[in-house]
Amino acid sequence: MRVRRGSWLVLLIAVPGYQAAETPRALIQQYCAGCHNQRTANAGINLGDADLSRVASNPQMWEKVISKVRAGAMPPLGLPRPGRTALDSFASYLETSLDAASVRPEPHPAALRRLNRAEYAAAIRDLLHLDIDVASMLPADDSNHGFDNNADALRVSPALLEGYIAASRKVSRIAVGDPAITPAFSTYRVRPDMGQDTHVEGLPLGTRGGLLVEHTFPLDGFYIFKTKLAVNTSAKVRGLDYEHRVIVIIDGVKVHEAKLGGPADVDAAALSPPDSEAAIVKRLEIRVPVKAGPHKVGVTFVRKTNAQPDGYLQPWLRTNFDTQEQRGVPFVESFSIGGPFEGRKPGDTPSRRAIFVCHPAGTSSDVTCAKRILGTLARRAYRRPVTDADLEALLSLYQAGTNAGGFEAGIERALRFILNSPEFIFQVAPAPVELASRLSFFLWSSLPDDELINLSSQGKLKDPIVLEKQVRRMLADPRSRALSTNFAAQWLYLRNLTGATRDLEIFPDFDDNLRQGFRQETEMFFDSIVREDHSALDLLSANYTFVNDRLAKHYGIANVYGNYFRKVT
Repeated sequence: MRVRRGSWLVLLIAVPGYQAAETPRALIQQYCAGCHNQRTANAGINLGDADLSRVASNPQMWEKVISKVRAGAMPPLGLPRPGRTALDSFASYLETSLDAASVRPEPHPAALRRLNRAEYAAAIRDLLHLDIDVASMLPADDSNHGFDNNADALRVSPALLEGYIAASRKVSRIAVGDPAITPAFSTYRVRPDMGQDTHVEGLPLGTRGGLLVEHTFPLDGFYIFKTKLAVNTSAKVRGLDYEHRVIVIIDGVKVHEAKLGGPADVDAAALSPPDSEAAIVKRLEIRVPVKAGPHKVGVTFVRKTNAQPDGYLQPWLRTNFDTQEQRGVPFVESFSIGGPFEGRKPGDTPSRRAIFVCHPAGTSSDVTCAKRILGTLARRAYRRPVTDADLEALLSLYQAGTNAGGFEAGIERALRFILNSPEFIFQVAPAPVELASRLSFFLWSSLPDDELINLSSQGKLKDPIVLEKQVRRMLADPRSRALSTNFAAQWLYLRNLTGATRDLEIFPDFDDNLRQGFRQETEMFFDSIVREDHSALDLLSANYTFVNDRLAKHYGIANVYGNYFRKVT
């Protein structure tokens, strides 16, 4: 008869020397245990009291048994032995037991993987509604095959731990709006090889060059804005032969305008270039009141004309090729924002609205409100339901902070602890909420929201129908752009574009505008594959891409005008 692998109970008829319906234990006792028992243990094998229900507990011994049985070496010739079919069935039973154990995952602690810088920043953004640059606070992450989110690349060093402590202190104070925040300057720089002869997206129409940033102002107060223009190798600002108008805008509203260039500036630059530059910097410095919270701040030039400038018969697309050039137009090199100064007070910011979901009406309600605030924050930060022990630790810190500086100071101190907690910095979410955390950090590079945490806590997220519905919901969320800007940027090594350079004598048109265009094109292309549900093979064979006029000129695609990206065949 045909014996199925894994079956140890077979019915054998008319096999000499073998009794019907023998089990593996009966076979061992009848034919093996006489030589392989606790007393004799020939060849180091003791089968007398072996547990056949736990074959996988001693795989080395049973592999030896299987080898001897399959080879016909056991039982030895001349001694009683069962038929060949019975021996094959016995060996199959052992093999099946070992195979089943080898593919069954053993319970083990989850790998401790910390958040990388991109994930940490996104988690802060979604937890506190605070978009802040953490690159200056934390050391750069290592990478492995382009990815900086695998556990072996995300090492923990003393410098990193110090960075997390400093970052939590700064982030919590800005988020709460601590009036004791020390004035400081943040400087935004333009890459030296970025051309500024065209309109920058987000700045007013009719302007050219400059930069636009989203800056978080921690308090209501006065702030200083400084603009530094690029100089050539002779320490002179370019384009002073003609008059130019520089404007500073906040949320689309002009708050300052200054003029530079003309005969007076030309004469000053000829006599003393450093003094001339310092005078221009002072002319571009302003001090204005700004409300707390995120604001879009920009500095740019009023565009004078679209006419082709005089110069080369066949001008380069790159406009800052010659570092000795004195003609052309001025460029912004950096833009600094400093403060807050007088008039400092907490404002109505998105982070304060996210944190203070309640306000105590009196002394007796302080602790009740604090529990609600800290419980809400901890649940999102830890990616799981909050326990009484969690709240007890946070409330003790809250009380210490309250004694020193009041209700908001207590919340700020407890928040600092949350941001330093291993449960926030590391992905250690326990079952059943682990799936929500893993899914969220893959699609959003950030924390799961309340809906994901709730479904995962209830065990519903494992349902394939519920899981698919949640994935589609998450992909429709703007946060899923991280799949393109973070995951795809690592997978396709787009981050390496930052350091990409070319020989400018061979490729005189290569500049940062082209470099940024390459990256945005690829991110938009990958994003279209995901959102429009195309085949992954379209990454290789699609007949379309995304370009602006600068990239279109590089590729030789006609009839594309303007700095915005659009889909073209």
